[in-house]
Amino acid sequence: MKKGLLILFVTISLAAGAQKKRVPQKEINEAGRIRALELVAGERNTLEQSSFWPHITPSAFLDNLKRNIEYPLKINNGRSTNFCAYGAITYTCLKNEPFRYTISMLNLYKNGESYYRQAILRPSQTIKDAAGLMMFQGDLDIQPADQMWFLCLANRFKGYLNFFNRKYDKGDENTMWAATNLAKFNRMLRKMCKYKVQSKGSDLIKPKINNLPGFLEQKLKAGEVYLYLNNAILRKKNHNRIKRRIPTHYVALTSIEKTNDRIVIKYWDGGYKTLKEVTLHSLKQIIYGVSWVNYKEENNE
Repeated sequence: MKKGLLILFVTISLAAGAQKKRVPQKEINEAGRIRALELVAGERNTLEQSSFWPHITPSAFLDNLKRNIEYPLKINNGRSTNFCAYGAITYTCLKNEPFRYTISMLNLYKNGESYYRQAILRPSQTIKDAAGLMMFQGDLDIQPADQMWFLCLANRFKGYLNFFNRKYDKGDENTMWAATNLAKFNRMLRKMCKYKVQSKGSDLIKPKINNLPGFLEQKLKAGEVYLYLNNAILRKKNHNRIKRRIPTHYVALTSIEKTNDRIVIKYWDGGYKTLKEVTLHSLKQIIYGVSWVNYKEENNE
């Protein structure tokens, strides 16, 4: 009887631990960053050429990892790709758990597949042959590990926008194959990072939020905030006319200030810290979705 109760207690404890949500940190995880750099350094003279990734050399792969760990805010998702959502996910992975990210990447390079928590990254042969060969994507051209990572994330997570193009062909990083709707983005945050994600908005209808600047400022003080934007209004990008009427872009908000009738927003956008001054009307026009994760788990459930 006692043994049965003990087993039941252990089972319940494990289940509770598995369901417990994580929370992000306000600052970069320095201890995790040091461990990750030590792990990369330890692979420098032993990592062999991967048979799964023929166009990514060990030295280029490790150099890319080292750069991401040392400068997590500089990871670049390409010039004209649809990788911005995966870039935003990577932003929080590198900021909060660089050691887990590094282990997952090393396993992916060595074994051709990897787990990131419960999300298995198992790319097709076409993806393995394409990684390391991207061209005309800016900084992403010379970051083969990032190419590998983004392609694997896009291959793993699917939403309704990917319905007609679910199998990767060369160049699909620029097509709907890699696109991300708001529900898919939130699902990635939950699956990859085990966050309790809260969200307002949709893919077609803007959220109705009273005092939008005040709302964003409040959420930013309490945690990480991600914006789903109509990027054609915010800045010029190579999107067609249809996309000009819908959101296409994800960024991580880092600051918002209101001065008279102008609003200054600062955000992380694919490797760059960007500052924009907009009117309240323009802010309401560009934001289709807001997702946030608190630094501390709420107890009012």
